[in-house]
This record gives sequence, C-alpha cells and structure tokens, in this order.
Amino acid sequence: ASPACLRRLEFRRPGSPRANSGGPMQWAFPQRRLRQIASMVTASEGASTPSSCTHFTLHSGDSMPSVGLGLWKIPKEDCANTAYEAVKAGYRCFDEACDYGNEHECGDGLRRAIREGLVARKDLFVTSKLWNTYHRKEHVRAACRRSLEDFGLDYFDLYLIHFPISLKFVPFDTRYPPEWSHDPNSDRPSMVEDPVPMQETWEALEELVAEGLVRNIGVCNVGTTMLRDILSYAKIKPAVLQVELHPYNSQQKLVRFCGEKGIAVTGFSNLGAISYVELGGATAHDSCLEEPAVRKIAAAHGRSAAQVVLRWAVQRGTAIVPKTTKTTRLRENLALFDFELAPEEMEAIDVLNKDRRFNDPGVFCEGGFNTFFPIYE
Repeated sequence: ASPACLRRLEFRRPGSPRANSGGPMQWAFPQRRLRQIASMVTASEGASTPSSCTHFTLHSGDSMPSVGLGLWKIPKEDCANTAYEAVKAGYRCFDEACDYGNEHECGDGLRRAIREGLVARKDLFVTSKLWNTYHRKEHVRAACRRSLEDFGLDYFDLYLIHFPISLKFVPFDTRYPPEWSHDPNSDRPSMVEDPVPMQETWEALEELVAEGLVRNIGVCNVGTTMLRDILSYAKIKPAVLQVELHPYNSQQKLVRFCGEKGIAVTGFSNLGAISYVELGGATAHDSCLEEPAVRKIAAAHGRSAAQVVLRWAVQRGTAIVPKTTKTTRLRENLALFDFELAPEEMEAIDVLNKDRRFNDPGVFCEGGFNTFFPIYE
C-alpha cells in the first residue's frame, strides 16, 4: 500500500500555499509532503533522509554523492587543476560530458590526484553523457569509448543521454566535440535532425553496462512521459535523471514521480541564472540569490545565499553539481551538511517557483543554431 503521505491531497489556490477559499481552485500536493517523496529513492535501497542525504544508493547498489562538481563551461586551461583541487577539497563526484570539450583535462586532474594517493578510482563517481549526434546504436559504444579514452578511465560510474534530441552523425575526425550545428561553416549553420527511437539508444546503453564500460545509466532533460516510455521496455531502469533545478524551476511533480519510481534526481544550474548571463539567456536581475527570502534565511544561519539554495536542493532529496574554479567556493559549496533549514524556511524557498527555465532548446536552438527545436511543452 502507498504511504499515507502519497495519498494526502488538499485544495490550494494557484500561487498560494495555504489558501482554501476564494478564486479558482486546483489540486496541489503539500510542499512538505513533496519534499518527503522526493527523498524516497526507495526505502528498500537505503535512501537517506533529506537532512542527512550525503549519498544516494542507486539500483546497482552503487553510492552516488549528493554533491558533485559540474564541469560545464570550465575553461580547458583551468579544468585539470580545478578537478585536482576539488579532490583535495573532498569532492568525489564529477559531472562531465562530451559536449563540454574538457573531458581530457578533467581526466588529467583526476589521474594526478589518484597518482598522488589523494583518492582511489573506486572512490570516485564519474559521469559522462552521450551527445546528440551519437544516438544510433552503432555510434553509442564508440562515443562512450572516446570519452573514456579522453578521461584515461576504464569505466564510467554513470552515463547519461544528454538530450532527447537525435542529430545527424558527425564523424570524430570531422569534428569533436560535434556541437549543435551540423556544418558550422555553412552560410546558415543549423541542426540536422536524424530521428532515432529512444528505445534504440537506451538498449545500446544497456549493452555498455553488460560490457562493463559503464556501471549505471540514465537520462537528462526529459519529463515523465519519456521516463514512462523508457520504463516500459528497459531491462535496466534509469538510475538517474538530470534536469534543470533551482528555486525558480523546482519541478516538484517530476521530482515526486522519480521518487516513486526509484530514480535519483540530479539538478543542474542549481543557482539559476548565474551561468546564463554571459550567454545572453538571463540578466543579473534573474538571480534567485537576491530574493529577500533567501537573503533572510542566509543571514539567520550565517551562510551565503548560495549555500542556502544548495542546502534547499539537497534537503529536498536531490543531488547537485554546482560549478566553480575557485578553491574557496569549492569548499563552500560542499559545506552543506552541518546546518539544516527549518520547514518554514524550505517552504519560503519552495514558493519562489516560476517554472522558469534558463536551459531550453526551444529557445536557444533557434537563436543560436537557426533551428526551432522544442523539447518541453
């Protein structure tokens, strides 16, 4: 039988956490109950409670740290040292991807740390991602092996499908990473779609597990419909879903769904707009770190606004991969488990949600690659 917290619903007016009268009504799930559900990666698999959730136990039995280092947009010249310093600071989880273009450099930093005895390979959790041009089954293994070679590793702890977007294949010797436009040198560079069923790609990932090239598999940037589709044929269930999560885009229903299905959730862009200002996808005024509620909570705990937002994320039962090249920030972003937000503080951040995405192919693909390619309704 389902726990009582899965069955309890209450009426709320849109935009109001407590109101029970006046104006149009909608079914809504109590915010505190949603946080409880989000942390249920499944009791049988030893999931931690939000207040002590330093790791997630995946279907395979592997342990994934709830705080990792994101390597997106880390310059190549900084990446090796950043990865090395992160290990020294206590990081064991590293979130990479073919498309980031710095896997070789990250691997250099991790191998240096291993060589110097700072960490053993078995204690690291390294993630990479399959790029859009490699979705056909005949390209999946080669793409994974190329990333492994760049890293200098024998296996990945987690391998994710980066986007539910399948593009025309670009050979390694033509361009690597292949990026979004099929021919960047054409008069009007654009994306060229090559429709591939998700089932074909997923089954190719399952073969990587059988070969020992990866230990766990998952997806990024999809919703409940695609997850249900994958679950209907998967021999190996998705271990992790990685999506954009921050106070302005909390995706409560999706997090709840994954909790019920035993899928761990990792959020990227954990601080919201910061990474997108320089890309033109946000302005400094879009930062959730300047919200009065966040600043008030930070002052009450003697923490930075960023730490409060990151603590909110792990306390609601999701993993995070904030990025930085600064040693002080590396340590600050990891120092989240010696304080806890009160229920009313969690709720004060919950209600900031605006369903505001900063990473939306339906927006940036048209502006940057002359191709309208929505993946979210």
